[in-house]
Amino acid sequence: WAWTSFVVFSISQSTMLVVGAIYYMSFTGVPGTATYYATIMTIYTWVAKVAWFALGYPYDFVVTPVWIPSATLLDLTYWATRRNKHAAIIIGGTLVGLSLPIFNMINLLLVRDPLEMAFKSPRPTLPPYMTPIEPQVGKFYNSPVALGSGAGAVLSVPIAALGAKLNTWTYRWMAA
Repeated sequence: WAWTSFVVFSISQSTMLVVGAIYYMSFTGVPGTATYYATIMTIYTWVAKVAWFALGYPYDFVVTPVWIPSATLLDLTYWATRRNKHAAIIIGGTLVGLSLPIFNMINLLLVRDPLEMAFKSPRPTLPPYMTPIEPQVGKFYNSPVALGSGAGAVLSVPIAALGAKLNTWTYRWMAA
């Protein structure tokens, strides 16, 4: 459960970050915009965390993902390659996909087990169909970070290209 969730969320969060970050960064042309976008996403997650906490759920029920350092790597790539959009897509997209699972694993090591929180919070007993299945030992070489980073790095590049393409579509829509 935990490994599968970590890998799925690593892929989804890295692609979600890179598509928006490169869209806004290429739209403004200013390095630093990706980090700004990640900061906004972090604030939104903290708002959701406070909302769940206000409903009576424990503080660790929502774990805020670590987006900002990965977005900063994307900004640095864009800046270091003299604002080259294609380098930002290929190098920056790869860096986001590789780094985000590592930062998130460090984050998860510092909080109580999120799955335990999620299963414990709504009700004290679980129905049979909700009972977690033990993971198969040795699957994915025992490294959800490596699997999440590998898959994230591969998928973040085409998603970054999509974000840059969305930017050209936006210009066309604005010009029409």
